[in-house]
Amino acid sequence: MTAHRDRLLAEAVRLREEGHREEARERLLALCEQFPLDPEVAYQTAWVHDTLGLEAEAVPHYVRAVEEPGLSPDDRRGALLGLGSTYRVLGRYPEAVTTLSDAAAEFPGDAALKTFLAMALYNTGRAHDAMEILLTLLAATSQDPDIAGYRLAIEHYAKDLDATM
Repeated sequence: MTAHRDRLLAEAVRLREEGHREEARERLLALCEQFPLDPEVAYQTAWVHDTLGLEAEAVPHYVRAVEEPGLSPDDRRGALLGLGSTYRVLGRYPEAVTTLSDAAAEFPGDAALKTFLAMALYNTGRAHDAMEILLTLLAATSQDPDIAGYRLAIEHYAKDLDATM
């Protein structure tokens, strides 16, 4: 049964990657019926819905993917990012902040999670927190020599943009 599932899942992923998203969606929905508790099938199904602009339909698949054990760490990170980002796009900002905050705590080195968290924080009116995350991330990751030269200053001001002398 596992080899059969693996073959069908790989084929659906290939279809999505090659741009045949609707056909991939149909196959993944059929796989969801066969394997309703499979987190990898759920994740791939959520992903294809997102690529088709069907964010609301993606949510329950993302939720199932992250609630069931068995995803690889990379897929779990991707599913959490996808769920948080999808919540944000749907205007479900508090859920986006919670999901992305938890994910950033689980995967503290992931810059993409922090970036999407900053966007969600901005959407909830927490612009100061969003700027702190983005400035800290910029200082830590930028290879631009002009930014790198001011790294310590950027990190200092990121903690309190309102500070004055």
